[in-house]
Amino acid sequence: MRDLTSDTITGAVISTMGDTKNPRLAEILGSLVRHLHSFVREVGLTEEEWAQGVDFLTRTGHTCTPTRQEFILLSDVLGVTMLVDALGNRRPADATQNSVLGPYFREDRPQHTDGADISGGLPGIPLFFEGRVVDGEGAPVVGAAVDVWHSDADGHYDMEVPGQVDPAMRALFRTDETGHFSFRSIRPSSYPIPGDGPVGELMSATGRSLMRPAHVHLLIEAPGFQRVTTMLFPSDDAYLDADPVFGVKESLLEAYDTYAPDDGPCRGLTDVPYTLLRRTFVLEPLPAA
Repeated sequence: MRDLTSDTITGAVISTMGDTKNPRLAEILGSLVRHLHSFVREVGLTEEEWAQGVDFLTRTGHTCTPTRQEFILLSDVLGVTMLVDALGNRRPADATQNSVLGPYFREDRPQHTDGADISGGLPGIPLFFEGRVVDGEGAPVVGAAVDVWHSDADGHYDMEVPGQVDPAMRALFRTDETGHFSFRSIRPSSYPIPGDGPVGELMSATGRSLMRPAHVHLLIEAPGFQRVTTMLFPSDDAYLDADPVFGVKESLLEAYDTYAPDDGPCRGLTDVPYTLLRRTFVLEPLPAA
């Protein structure tokens, strides 16, 4: 492998991987090298541009912390996260559709009983959420694990709220014998993705908005069913068509109905106007072995 040229370098690199024992790894690495080299040839990448790219990726890694994953954010804004999700989670039209997990899910969330207030005392418009988990025939899925998490009225998740130590606006619930679960919290707001790092520079350079539409995250698991990671967006949010992570789907839009305190299904439970969000989630069975 001497005197390699721009025409022969790709084959030479791939040939060095001939002893890769894992066939899937060999397939992925071979394709990566071919596409990466084709990209470099197509744009005629200069040494200066290559150095800038290396610097960008280096700074992306340095920006990562235990509570911030800049590489996932980069994957999100390039559409890779949503593409991987779309390839791996093809669902029938009548099943609840998947969307991106996002960077704010936490394993250290409390488990709450039905109807609990998970707001952590943070200020905002009261949100009452009523959900039901069923199978494709409409039968209740009993004992399903339902994770929920969302932002506050200023678009901040609990780990971003100054002085907030305990988990808030996030919890784990279990569905009852009717497949039902419910909780009280505060209405989430649209918010910007982090713009103070390398991904923010990329967004600025390409003239893209940082603003995500408001949403409530849910992750639902039950034995015998495919896991669903999804979101519910207000149908009137101003940022639905400019989501920087490409997570919005028409089937995930929902009316965030607002009522006076003495009106609607939750009248008398609060003395200020409130939002009620209702949704039935349809799980798809695991494929036969």
